[in-house]
Amino acid sequence: MSLKKLLPVIIILITISLIGIIYMQYNRIQNLLLVKQEQLYEKVVKSIVNVGKDLSETNTRTPSLRQRRKSSLSLSNELVPVELMQPALISERFTQFEVREKLEAAFKANQVPASHFEFAIVNNINLMNYEMKSPGFNHVVEDTINNYIWNLPIEPPVGTWAEGLAPYENIVVVIPDYKKLAVKESYFDFIGAIIFTLFIMFAFFLTLSTMLNQKKLSEIKSDFINNMTHEFKTPLATISLAVDALSNEKVLKDESKLQYFRGIIKDENKRMNKHVETILQAATLERQELTLNKQKCSGHHIIQHVVDNYKLMLAEKQGSATLQLNARYDEIFVDEQHFTNLVNNLMDNAIKYSKDAPEIMITTHSTNKYFCIKIDDKGIGMSKESVKRIFEKFYRAHTGNIHNVKGFGLGMTYVKSIVDAHKGRIKVESTLGKGSSFLVEIPLAKA
Repeated sequence: MSLKKLLPVIIILITISLIGIIYMQYNRIQNLLLVKQEQLYEKVVKSIVNVGKDLSETNTRTPSLRQRRKSSLSLSNELVPVELMQPALISERFTQFEVREKLEAAFKANQVPASHFEFAIVNNINLMNYEMKSPGFNHVVEDTINNYIWNLPIEPPVGTWAEGLAPYENIVVVIPDYKKLAVKESYFDFIGAIIFTLFIMFAFFLTLSTMLNQKKLSEIKSDFINNMTHEFKTPLATISLAVDALSNEKVLKDESKLQYFRGIIKDENKRMNKHVETILQAATLERQELTLNKQKCSGHHIIQHVVDNYKLMLAEKQGSATLQLNARYDEIFVDEQHFTNLVNNLMDNAIKYSKDAPEIMITTHSTNKYFCIKIDDKGIGMSKESVKRIFEKFYRAHTGNIHNVKGFGLGMTYVKSIVDAHKGRIKVESTLGKGSSFLVEIPLAKA
């Protein structure tokens, strides 16, 4: 199965796998959060129970009698009812600060994450009677949705005289945003799960990007081989016909015909050499072995020379090239050969991608740092996609119904490389059906 047919199947399978892994990670995090909440609940309960025992221990080692005044009744100690023999209230023995300290110490001992909490001591005889409560208790106890409330009896310790008696005080503890506290305790687990998932997603997109690039390179390779075959086959066929013609006796006797066919062979040989040079330049740029022989040159002189070379071609196509050399400074420090090739490629493109009679405008201007060349044409233009990819190696913009545009898709890549090598800039603007504009900025020699 070819890569083109296999790629969609691979993408679907990898996508399903990625979704499955993300879903499993989500369920794992949900279950982990529930487990952490249960563990946290048990730690808090254990801490509160320990504090309750601590609060009751100091008061139940020896019995104490709390006499309730009656209007006209006096009872002896032996006849005091059991309900009157109760330990002293916690609020009578401990301050609010001491109770908070005991709770904080118990939470720390049981590894409950540090958090804000409020508490109160409630009298069971009168449930509405708070013996003691922290300042923010009333505010947090009302929010039962976000806050969790523990209400545990303060049991008398085993082996004391009060053992077996019903607890008459409860300790109430409220922890605001309890669920967030559980999330905080699972922070590192969450971070690990998220990082692991992101790594998988990155690997997925990297694999997908690599496969798409391979597909793209495969298509580019095929296009390049097809273009190269066509570009070399045509001059070879022409040379072969010219050589056969030179073997003809009539041609050998006619000097004008001999010159004609020799000229064809020479022209086609130059054409082949130009193709070979283009491919070699591309290989040099890819290996980053480009060496520049920079010298001070006149930008206007190079542009004029290139335009002069295209006068015959423009005349054949009934086209025109208008020059407006407005740059005040045109001295640039460049490799003359490569810079000439740069302007030559832009000029060649402007002519090739024009419909009938090319209309080309070349203008120059200078800034404090740059010598600027602008080449405008009224050709077929490019789409936004083509503008984005114009400098990609082997990329060739679609030419619609124009089939005479030839090349390997290396010209604009070469232009961009030469501009970058000279620390310059190049910008492209194009409208489909209306033409294109290339602006090249090269640092001035004086700068």
